[in-house]
Amino acid sequence: QVQLVESGGGLVQPGGSLRLSCAASGSIFSINAMGWYRQAPGKQRELVAGITSGGGTNYADSVKDRFTVSRDNAKNTVYLQLNSLKPDDTAVYYCNADILAAGWARYMNYWGRGTQVTVSS
Repeated sequence: QVQLVESGGGLVQPGGSLRLSCAASGSIFSINAMGWYRQAPGKQRELVAGITSGGGTNYADSVKDRFTVSRDNAKNTVYLQLNSLKPDDTAVYYCNADILAAGWARYMNYWGRGTQVTVSS
């Protein structure tokens, strides 16, 4: 059974920083793209940042130059460094990954349960 588990959320003041982690576990053969989405109350879930297996990255315009996505393929883990946080960044942050599980013939898309990030003074 493949799982994605996020950690690192919390309450931070405007201008502060957080680092989110998402570890994939289970019978994993290979992981392709990984990424982070977020969903604020009353809004649709949106892509924040993505990273390919080769390290290529893409970001939402609203977080460029403030957030950095990275991954450790040996640990099946993706990270999101959040700097210069704003109240508008308040949301539940979800990890997402395309994973080929052992014994499966194709990649499947998985979601974590989310971690709350609250930016407030």
